[in-house]
Amino acid sequence: MPRPPNPDVRARLLATGGQVIHSRGFNGSGVQDITAAAGVPKGSFYNYFDSKEAFAIELLEQYWLGIEARHFPLLRDTSQAPATRLARFFRALADDHGQHNFAQGCLVGNLSLELATESDDARRRLMQLFQRWEDALAECLAALSHIGAGERARDLAGVLIEAWEGAVLRAKVQRNREPYLRFERLVLPKLLA
Repeated sequence: MPRPPNPDVRARLLATGGQVIHSRGFNGSGVQDITAAAGVPKGSFYNYFDSKEAFAIELLEQYWLGIEARHFPLLRDTSQAPATRLARFFRALADDHGQHNFAQGCLVGNLSLELATESDDARRRLMQLFQRWEDALAECLAALSHIGAGERARDLAGVLIEAWEGAVLRAKVQRNREPYLRFERLVLPKLLA
């Protein structure tokens, strides 16, 4: 009789395997790389995930849940002005990326580039994550009296994400914080004006 799946092994696969995919990319990482990083036999991978694609989809969810837990409270801190909340949120994301010398970028952006045309399931999950992000930003933007709730807040939230992901891409290439600083210094004030 096969041994039942161990939740600790699954969590280890996601944590250490996630680091492998975040640093090497989806296509640059094999199941062997993921299991070796987690210290489990390669065959064990399929006790927990149907495929490498299913692993990536779960990894995206785990990654985004971490961002929501750590950084979304900054957007909802009503003791701060909405523009301050937005700046603090994006600065916190940049700080996350700085922990790896800006070389890894955003897992959502990275896997969007690699999987959006390869996997409909991954594309759907990415769309859900972007929607959750847009919703949180739009809620904060709606607190600005000159923007208010509605389509304008949603459009601005979308543009902020698009501009941010461009800054992430550039910072990944340059391996420095300058694109994030430009985003904070130029993009945020212009969009919020």
